[in-house]
Amino acid sequence: MKELVEVIARALVDNPAEVVVTETEKEGGIFVELKVAPSDMGKVIGKQGRIAKAIRSVVKAAASKEDKKVVVDIQ
Repeated sequence: MKELVEVIARALVDNPAEVVVTETEKEGGIFVELKVAPSDMGKVIGKQGRIAKAIRSVVKAAASKEDKKVVVDIQ
């Protein structure tokens, strides 16, 4: 899941070198944390959070194939 979030985020931002994705496995599932440059935050979130919702939907669909629960946190 980490690679998927990283590829999507790098395609959206102006500073792809500042994209940092960490993945932590917990008892409830997988926790993915996405950090981008402050100037790119709006591009990752989108108007009314539409892009953030789309990223979460794509990751959720990929995780459902593996029967895992994934939480994506954008910072």
